[in-house]
Amino acid sequence: MEYRVLGRTGIKVSAVGLGGEGFEGKSYDECQEIVDCAMERGINFIDIYNSNPDVRSNVGKALSRYKRESFVVEGHLCSMWENGQYRRTRKLEEVVSAYEDFLERMRLDYVDIGMLHYIDDDRDFDRVFGGEVLEYVKELKKKGIIRVLGMSTHNPDMALRAVKSGIIDVILFSVNAAYDMLPASEEIDFLFEESTYKDRVYQGIDPKRAKLYQTCQNEGVALTVMKGYAAGVLLSGEECPFGKALTPVQCLHYCLTRPAVASVMVGAFDREQVLAAAAYGEASQEEKDYSEILSGAPRSSFHGHCMYCGHCAPCTVKIDIASVNKYLDLSLIQEKVPDTLMDHYGLLEHHAGECVECGKCMKNCPFGVDIIGKMRQAAGLFGK
Repeated sequence: MEYRVLGRTGIKVSAVGLGGEGFEGKSYDECQEIVDCAMERGINFIDIYNSNPDVRSNVGKALSRYKRESFVVEGHLCSMWENGQYRRTRKLEEVVSAYEDFLERMRLDYVDIGMLHYIDDDRDFDRVFGGEVLEYVKELKKKGIIRVLGMSTHNPDMALRAVKSGIIDVILFSVNAAYDMLPASEEIDFLFEESTYKDRVYQGIDPKRAKLYQTCQNEGVALTVMKGYAAGVLLSGEECPFGKALTPVQCLHYCLTRPAVASVMVGAFDREQVLAAAAYGEASQEEKDYSEILSGAPRSSFHGHCMYCGHCAPCTVKIDIASVNKYLDLSLIQEKVPDTLMDHYGLLEHHAGECVECGKCMKNCPFGVDIIGKMRQAAGLFGK
């Protein structure tokens, strides 16, 4: 399994994590099987947004059989259970009661990432960040009950507001090749309606989403991913908007090649689905490669946009072209190149200035990127 650091937090997590939806409606034995399979395959990261008391109790009991330092929990505040149903809340007394229940049922003395749950519009953002809920969360962090603070959202505008707040270290955000083509919206159902994708002409990644990924990377804010399979749409040849199904490994690799993404939380419903996701750790570059499907899609256009897929390799002079392009893109949204990016670029074994302009990479690129032009631009920007 591959492990990554959650941005500026220093917390190390598996590139593939477990999402909470797979535990719904399961017995304890079934939950334990999912947890054990994940842990056996090196998955140490789990997101529990669920307010369902059975889920909390079952997962907590399963995890309690492992040393606390062996797993990382992303646990949500503002999610409660009422009359047998999940409900989002911003009332302080309900938030406190629900989180105390979460800690007790999950058998946790502390939560690694405390997530402000599901903030998708400006009014809700202002209410949470300007009110008593945030003060309660800050107090939990001060006491060490929450180690770092995060927020979950489906809206890139709200995610950018969270980054700019300076107090959010981790954002749980919906990322996949289909959602990346869609504009920001306060209506979450927009993501799940078939009409959203039907006959749409894609013109590359939505600029706000691209800006979010780049800004998070520059600020050290980690992205953890929900909906990496687009609720299964990308795994279906009939439903996939690109005309051909992607594999779980290809979906995961797309997410994990976006700037700032540390882990993808997979809602695995059984052992087989855990294994299908965990296979990412041992997959070959050919198995991970998603470029052919995206570049050949009849209803999409990524022409000229670097997707960091690495298909341009091998380089004649061994430049890591995908990394150079990523650092270039991250720098271009800044007024001045941050020292951290300069350092990362400097640590590359070979630099853009070494490009001999042979053009072999451009013949390999499935997206028609002007790689030679980008190498010249990078060399001018970074000085070598």
